[in-house]
Amino acid sequence: MDERGGSFVAVRRISQGLDRGNTCHSTSGNFHSLTEVVAGSAAWLGRGLSCVCAQRRESDPRPSFDLTPAQEECLQRLQLRIDVAYDSSIPEHREALRALWNAAFPDEELRDLISEQWKEMGWQGKDPSTDFRGGGFISLENLLYLARNFPKSFQDLLRKQEGDRSVWEYPFAVAGVNITFMLIQMLDLEAVKPRTMVGATFLKFLSENESAFDLLYCITFKLMDHQWLAMRASYMDFNTVMKSTRRQLERELLLEDVTRLEDLPSYSLLSR
Repeated sequence: MDERGGSFVAVRRISQGLDRGNTCHSTSGNFHSLTEVVAGSAAWLGRGLSCVCAQRRESDPRPSFDLTPAQEECLQRLQLRIDVAYDSSIPEHREALRALWNAAFPDEELRDLISEQWKEMGWQGKDPSTDFRGGGFISLENLLYLARNFPKSFQDLLRKQEGDRSVWEYPFAVAGVNITFMLIQMLDLEAVKPRTMVGATFLKFLSENESAFDLLYCITFKLMDHQWLAMRASYMDFNTVMKSTRRQLERELLLEDVTRLEDLPSYSLLSR
């Protein structure tokens, strides 16, 4: 994935509540916003996270880990998903985007796929497809997985319903795309084989659960929000929060008693 500069969108909270009257084993797979959307010119959201993800010099040695045939096949399937760009000309992609809206705001009709309404969800403009460039179609799939499998957590994150929130909050949807991008980098998923212990550990989970990446995404999103609250962060702290989230996630993945993603301590943050 390329690294691009771009703009950010900060969300100013005006009210605390936003209310409105097989080798791989597969698993099943309206409110009016009381926010102001403020545009700026910092490259911290929506176009890439080079500042969040650890950097290495080309000369640094990188270990590699051999894969079992099952792990190799599962990695290749995930890489195929990662390579798919969002394309508004594909009916399946348009339907997935509309499904995301319906999951977020079931009582509010989406007037058009290009609409100012999308800003209510935390997209940077009226066309969400421009924000998918950093994460591809898989970032939309991740958001949908969160909405369908952990609907309470999805709504809590969307509406910022937990904790003592900042006046200037991170935008939900664009933060979600950045989490997808961060995980792909952290797990080194575009490499032929893992080059870190964290990546190798994840592939073990992936070979046992084809939805492991989507589940880890859900865990990471809740962990990020938990860190955000613990650090009493505001929108300029987003990169710092993401770095802290990544470090915590790496530590948890390497715990000796973690044999599946559900064993991660941060999994307990999720609510269905």
